[in-house]
Amino acid sequence: MNSPRIMVQRIPSLPPEQDDHFYGYGVMGLPFASGHVLAMRKMHSSLGPKYESVWHRSPEGAWTMWSDVPPSQSCPRYWGNDLQRAIQAPIAISWPGPSRMTVKIDNGRHLDWEVQLGSTLITRTLSAAGRTMPPTLWRHRAVLSAMAAIAGPMLGAERIALQGNASNGQRFRVNPDRVWFVTGGQAILNGTDLGAFGPLPERASLGDFIIPQRGVMAVGHVFFESFDQARHLSVTSRAGQVIRGR
Repeated sequence: MNSPRIMVQRIPSLPPEQDDHFYGYGVMGLPFASGHVLAMRKMHSSLGPKYESVWHRSPEGAWTMWSDVPPSQSCPRYWGNDLQRAIQAPIAISWPGPSRMTVKIDNGRHLDWEVQLGSTLITRTLSAAGRTMPPTLWRHRAVLSAMAAIAGPMLGAERIALQGNASNGQRFRVNPDRVWFVTGGQAILNGTDLGAFGPLPERASLGDFIIPQRGVMAVGHVFFESFDQARHLSVTSRAGQVIRGR
């Protein structure tokens, strides 16, 4: 089976879509026994340039998202109502090994994060199912609900969400092509070592998106409803930055 590094290098540009469309890869969520949570995304985007984003939740429950493009063109566009801060900053994602990824914010001054990935029979089985699923089935809510109900326990992540409402109200659906487990690594945030990986006492979430209780990385598509001023919030954080619909 191809390594994660090879697979992420093959991600193509996006075709036109009616909804906001993203294709790329990310650590869906990585909980630490200390109560911290990290996640990351590297995405081709129908809204503008491809971007990189890092998510952090403190043990007190405060969410921050960094992006290397304006927040209105990246993840805070959809999750801003649950964010304490949305920050534009340089992010560097590199692959020093076939299954080893590093993520740095501002040359590591804010975040220096290393992730080691591994595959098992479970991740290979789920990846094979994701690759062979017809696109029409990925659009059905009942299919997504069934897949999430099966995949969550198989991944040891308890519950996962492949569809639902984002914090700002837009409907989302996630179509993973491939998955791997996070098997090792470390993270230093603002000079503090976040410590060992471990499940949280209570699951963390953003809108209807549930953070897995173990580290999982996925390659795949994500779709959101296009912005509708009558139904969706336009904040990119609780500080109140406003974005405009397309």
